[in-house]
Amino acid sequence: MRIGGRHAPRLRPWRLGARESFHFPRQVGRQNLCIADFFRPISDGVRDVVGFSAVTVGEQASLETARLFREDRYQEYLYVHGISVEMAEALAEYVHLRVRADLGISADDATTTSELIKQHYRGRRFSPGYPACPELSDQEKIFRLLEPERIGLRLNEEHQLEPEQSTTALIVHHPQAAYFTI
Repeated sequence: MRIGGRHAPRLRPWRLGARESFHFPRQVGRQNLCIADFFRPISDGVRDVVGFSAVTVGEQASLETARLFREDRYQEYLYVHGISVEMAEALAEYVHLRVRADLGISADDATTTSELIKQHYRGRRFSPGYPACPELSDQEKIFRLLEPERIGLRLNEEHQLEPEQSTTALIVHHPQAAYFTI
């Protein structure tokens, strides 16, 4: 697997034999960051690790929100939609916690809920379509690596996840990894 940027580290998927290339933009000005900066360069001769995740709360949430909307029950629709989207995010955070534990870096995590909410832990999740990882078509690569169809995830023609209450991410473990805009 290759991740482009200032350092184009060569990473090997640990779970599947598939290989994918990811190319991330570099921030202009400011700190001049790129997601690839959070990985070792190939020249180090040491393989680095990258995690990927795909989670969903399932199709039933989408079916229920669609039903409430059709029935003009907008307040209930907003509640169910909001909680189901937040549950997908919570599930993604839980998976990220498990990845940190598997990597042996969860000891760096904050010990209180309020600190965890402020992301006082090592590593970050970068999802396609967001500023540091803007290429939504990278969803296809994550799908080839993880095969999330097994848990009911699909991609539509615009590379949006279905059901909507789902998320995918590239998980970066570097201690200085931070969110940034391009």
